[in-house]
Amino acid sequence: MEEIVLAITGASGMIYAKTMLEYFYKQGMPIKCLISKVGERIWEWEMGRPISSMLPPEIGLYAEDDWWAPMASGSYSVKAMVIMPCSMGTLAAIAQGVSNNLIHRTADVMLKENRPLILVPRETPLNVIQLRNMLTLASAGATILPAMPGFYQKPKTIQDLANFIVGRVLDLLKIPHTLTKGWDEVQKNEGLR
Repeated sequence: MEEIVLAITGASGMIYAKTMLEYFYKQGMPIKCLISKVGERIWEWEMGRPISSMLPPEIGLYAEDDWWAPMASGSYSVKAMVIMPCSMGTLAAIAQGVSNNLIHRTADVMLKENRPLILVPRETPLNVIQLRNMLTLASAGATILPAMPGFYQKPKTIQDLANFIVGRVLDLLKIPHTLTKGWDEVQKNEGLR
């Protein structure tokens, strides 16, 4: 299986990234992790420890200024890139084609090579500029998956909410999982069909 690139930027919602990294690691699936400077600070704030102390060595961790990282080149083959959580600054830079760091450059590579790019913004409310940037990216081929968990599964924990979002990302990547149940399965289990 080709590897996935997960980029973590400076928005709240590190539980989403942590859940995805743990899932890939437990399944023995290849994943590389890019993180912005602000993303590192927010990770430590929300998770209680630096990301570098939590990741197993099998998961490559790249800083935003590592321009020599392999995924900065279109000749490096990856299945897809997920930016989760995606800050509005990162989203804006990618929408405008500005590659100020490895995360922006890798996203630009994904778009130019017609590879899946999934952005999971975690911001509310949204202003017109942010909405236009999302439309620009969607028009360029990216998928915008806002961190808006569903509640039809009757979540009981914050982890259930995170599993919903990560499950939707995995669905888009066509990766089987058991993090969440689809609406059809929920309807069957609840006797709604």
